[in-house]
Amino acid sequence: MKAEFYPLQFDPILKERIWGGEKLKTVLNKPIVSKITGESWELSTVEGDVSIIANGDLKGKSLTEIIEQWPNEVLGTEVYARFGKQFPLLFKFLDAREDLSIQVHPNDELAKKRHNSFGKTEMWYIMQADDDARIIVGFKENSNAKEYLESLKNKTLLTLLDDVKVKAGDVFFLETGTVHAIGAGMVVAEIQQTSDITYRIYDFDRKDAQGNTRELHVDLALDAINYNKVDTFKEYTKVVNQSNSIVDCPYFTTNFVPLDGEIEVKKEGKTFTVYMCIDGNFEIEYKGSKYHYKKGDTVLLAAAMNSYLLKGKASILEVVIS
Repeated sequence: MKAEFYPLQFDPILKERIWGGEKLKTVLNKPIVSKITGESWELSTVEGDVSIIANGDLKGKSLTEIIEQWPNEVLGTEVYARFGKQFPLLFKFLDAREDLSIQVHPNDELAKKRHNSFGKTEMWYIMQADDDARIIVGFKENSNAKEYLESLKNKTLLTLLDDVKVKAGDVFFLETGTVHAIGAGMVVAEIQQTSDITYRIYDFDRKDAQGNTRELHVDLALDAINYNKVDTFKEYTKVVNQSNSIVDCPYFTTNFVPLDGEIEVKKEGKTFTVYMCIDGNFEIEYKGSKYHYKKGDTVLLAAAMNSYLLKGKASILEVVIS
C-alpha cells in the first residue's frame, strides 16, 4: 500500500513532575489537567511512550507503525540507512515551576553498554523565562572526580557548577557528559536523541508528596561526567524567511526560521523534517491543502514530502538529520 503523506501532528504525552507547573496550558495551550505538569512529549518512540497521530487519514496509528510500514518514506533514505526503523529523536516542551534536579546523560557507548539505548545529546531553546531564571551547565572551571565527590559529600556541589541567567530566545547545546539543570521559571523546547536515560546526581534534598526523596545515581554518573569546563551557549543569526543554523551535530541539525510571508521548501527525500512553532502562526501548503499551526504546535513532515510552502508570521524551529 502506498501512503499519501501529509503534515502529521501527534497527541501530546503529558508528564507530571515534582517540579512542573501550569505554563504548558497558559503559554502553549496544552490540555493539561494537573498543576504539576512538567513535560509535553511531542514526538516520541520511547518504549511505553510512543506518539499517536492526531490528524488525517493516519489518525490513531503510532509513529512506530508508520515507520515500520514506510521507513524510507517517513524517515528518509539516509536516516533509514543509518538508524534502521528507529526514530532517532525525541521532542519535548518543558515547564519548570521549580528547579529540575542536577543531572547528566551518558554518551552512546556507555548508554549502549549499560542500557541498550542511545546516549542523550540535547539542545534547549528558551521560549519563556521569568526575570531571575537561570540554568546550570557544566563546571565553572576544569574539575575532576575527586573534587566532585568531595563537593557532594560536603553539599557544596553548586559552588563548582556554572549557572547562567537566561532569556527568551537563548539556545544551549548540551553534549553528553555535561552536568546540567533547568532552573525555575522557564518554558523550554527540548530536542534530543531518543533516550530516557538520566543520571540524577543532586535533587536539593527535595521530598515528594509522600515524603520520599528521589533516587540518585551518583555512582553511575561518575564515569559519564565531563569534568572540563564547556561552552554550551549558541549564537545564531535571524535572517527573515531563511533557515538560520543554530545546532549542527551528528545527531540532529536545528535551524531557526523567522517566517514573515512565504518560503518555498524543496527536499530530496533523505530526512524527515520537524517544525516546532515557537511563536506566532503559520501554515503549510502541500498538494493544494493548507494545514494551520500556532505557538506550541509540533509537526512531522515525512521525507517523501519533498515540496511545500510555509506561509505566515511565526518563529519556527526546523529540525532535520543531515
